[in-house]
Amino acid sequence: MEDRKEEEMMDEKELAPEDVIPEERDGAQAGEEGCEVSEAGGAEAAEEEELNKESEEPGDGEEPEDGEAASEADGKEQTAKKSFFKKKKDKKDEQIEELTDRVKRTMAEFDNYRKRTEKEKAAMYEIGVKSVFEKLLSVVDNFERGLATLEEEQKQEPFAAGMDKTYQLLLKLMEEMEVKPIEAVGAEFDPNLHNAVMHVDDEEAGDNVIVEEFQKGYTYRDSVIRPSMVKVAN
Repeated sequence: MEDRKEEEMMDEKELAPEDVIPEERDGAQAGEEGCEVSEAGGAEAAEEEELNKESEEPGDGEEPEDGEAASEADGKEQTAKKSFFKKKKDKKDEQIEELTDRVKRTMAEFDNYRKRTEKEKAAMYEIGVKSVFEKLLSVVDNFERGLATLEEEQKQEPFAAGMDKTYQLLLKLMEEMEVKPIEAVGAEFDPNLHNAVMHVDDEEAGDNVIVEEFQKGYTYRDSVIRPSMVKVAN
């Protein structure tokens, strides 16, 4: 019996330390976990402080205190970029612009040449018509002189009638070509249309009025082929 009691006592002594060890272990583990929690909390607090500092500092996208200087610098950079990109052109675009300019210049030159040639042609045609009718006017004058010498009985003869018809055909041709006679007798003297070869004092006629025509004058359109040779009253 005594041996059994001693064995039980030994068992109790051996079991007692083991029962205490878990509690101590639990306390140690709790202490370690508390240390880890405190360390984690400290690390999180440090990270929050760093974030706050970074948020307080001006970032890359924020403007500095001197906003006007920054805006001017940005404007200069933008204009420099625009000018840089404008200067760059493709060779094809440059060739297109050059060819377009050449075509425009050629068309303008051709238009000026066409207008100039048309004016020259019109002037040459007018000069040609005037030169031809200057020579024909002498024929017309001869017809008028010859018919003026005929008496009324002679005008009915076939020869005189033929001359009169030829004279009328010439007048019709001149009218179609816009060659017209200048009014003289009874009209006021115009130095651009009339050539005064005589002056006469006539109270019945007005001052500077043509009283007689010696040679008929003609115009072609707005230009004078030959002025009228007249007598003017003073």
